[in-house]
Amino acid sequence: MPRTARDVVFVDGVRTPFGKAGKGLYAETRADDLVVRVIRELLRRNPGLPPERVDEVAIAATTQIGDQGLTIGRSAALLAGLPRSVPGFAVDRMCAGAMTAVTTTSAGIAFGAYDVVIAGGVEHMGRHPMGEGVDPNPRFLSEKLVAPSALVMGSTAENLHDRFPGITKERADAYAVRSQEKVAKAYADGRLQPDLVEVLVRSAELGYGLATADEPPRPGTTMAGLAGLKTPFRAHGNVTAGNSAGLNDGATGAVLAAEEVAAELGLTARMRLVDFSFAGVEPEFMGVGPVPATERLLARQGLEMSDIGLIEINEAFAVQVLAFLEHFGLDDDDPRVNPWGGAIALGHPLASSGVRLMMQLARLFAERPDVRYGLTTMCVGMGMGGTVLWENTNWEGNAK
Repeated sequence: MPRTARDVVFVDGVRTPFGKAGKGLYAETRADDLVVRVIRELLRRNPGLPPERVDEVAIAATTQIGDQGLTIGRSAALLAGLPRSVPGFAVDRMCAGAMTAVTTTSAGIAFGAYDVVIAGGVEHMGRHPMGEGVDPNPRFLSEKLVAPSALVMGSTAENLHDRFPGITKERADAYAVRSQEKVAKAYADGRLQPDLVEVLVRSAELGYGLATADEPPRPGTTMAGLAGLKTPFRAHGNVTAGNSAGLNDGATGAVLAAEEVAAELGLTARMRLVDFSFAGVEPEFMGVGPVPATERLLARQGLEMSDIGLIEINEAFAVQVLAFLEHFGLDDDDPRVNPWGGAIALGHPLASSGVRLMMQLARLFAERPDVRYGLTTMCVGMGMGGTVLWENTNWEGNAK
């Protein structure tokens, strides 16, 4: 029988506070336990969702070994106490892992294969540094399929500075300072805390405690403080620890559902998925990936950037965000872009970050009924970009 695509809605999202890799918050906490905490909190916050109605659990991780292996979507579902009838799987699209978990399962919802899913991501970069255990095929370099810099994300960011000579180190540092300032203000205003789930943590020095807030933010960051930082990827370069996201640990998760099923269960539809696009670019210029992904999506929907009222873009590197803004003719401090700050301050636990962007957009939509459309977008390692277009279910035009 012919099928009609169903509308997919974002019901809710939560995340652990993000920690610093190494000796940070989660030094003695397992990655799969972070995911379990997120899944249980999603069910606690949405009592109208019977656990047996969850049709799939998709969890992303970039480094799928150790406590991030064993098909983590399925193993985390079992550990979280979901019925054994609930399946699960793992996803890897590097930084866009959680974003891909959402888009893949949402396609299943639209097709009718699922009614309700949980999708998210985790990265414990303290236990599993980026690239751990990988073995890049020597043909990449021997056949000059990519330049050596393509395999080092920081080097691809330096390449972007070369391609966009107007994006100076000072301009990147200024963007980073604003990100820190916006996160500090968002915390002071209580904007970010509702999405966080407390995590029981332990350290040999301090014993047991609760992780209740993000560890990476550096309030009070100044241009003078950033000016003297080392440029580890190139002598006299532009990319520093201050104008890039850090190495972090954390997990995110979201409940997505068919719109009519959400209504049936009494779940709040916070935003509606309109469309998504992934695109490939030169791996040496990985950070420019959000540009073609966004262009394709807008063209397909007959929209212009002026139609987009909010943009949540992952801040892997300041230069990558600034290249996106420059391409679309947006100011460096466009108020639509990351109003509550981004990954430069909050952290970027690789595969988990896509859902963080979505939950912040959903919160912003709730406060901005004047805005109809918003984007979540990010660059992806090995030369890709991903963009998701969302519609605000609280848009005031719906009442007209």
